Amino acid sequence: MYKVFVDHKPVIFIEKEEVTNNFPILRAKKIDSFEKQSRALLIDCSVDCPLQIVSADPEKTFNEVFETHIKIDAAGGLVKRKKKYLLIKRKGMWDIPKGKIDKGEKTKVAALREVEEECGIKGHEISNKLCVTYHTMKFKGRPALKRTVWYIMKYTGTKETLPERKEGITKAKWMSKEYMLAIRGRTYGSINEVLDQFVEQGKKVVTDQD
Repeated sequence: MYKVFVDHKPVIFIEKEEVTNNFPILRAKKIDSFEKQSRALLIDCSVDCPLQIVSADPEKTFNEVFETHIKIDAAGGLVKRKKKYLLIKRKGMWDIPKGKIDKGEKTKVAALREVEEECGIKGHEISNKLCVTYHTMKFKGRPALKRTVWYIMKYTGTKETLPERKEGITKAKWMSKEYMLAIRGRTYGSINEVLDQFVEQGKKVVTDQD
């Protein structure tokens, strides 16, 4: 399965056997213009009600739909200090620090660098990989597909932060887990996915310890 956030609404590419009947459906063989057809169907979608693109080969359909989009690779991290997590407010919306991977740069290096630049902290380290998200955007006036690799990071330094204001970041705040999860549904679509994957990973850790 592939999940992409289009206008912050989830679109999933799945096989027939994975269909959920109460979610909107668009069959791959009937797609003439994804942009035109998906806009109408996405109106009724939400973070918990994705548009389903049903295909015999979801990967192939995913690649075909976004074939002409500019591809952008990015990386970011959810940083934990003691019992709190670091989030940023970017252009009025809560977000998690991330950014574009520079040419020739390793993904983990980019993730650490972006957190440092956007939040003003140093000495954070990667604990483990969290997930990968996809979302559409405009880049230099053209449709683009951004693929972001997310990591869980740990940090033992001071709680002082320095938000990167030139990137539209006005706050870099340490939040409790409960406060952080409360922003779900009121943030960017891909960030909702990161929070969901964070919760799922936590459940798996608990199950593995049982």
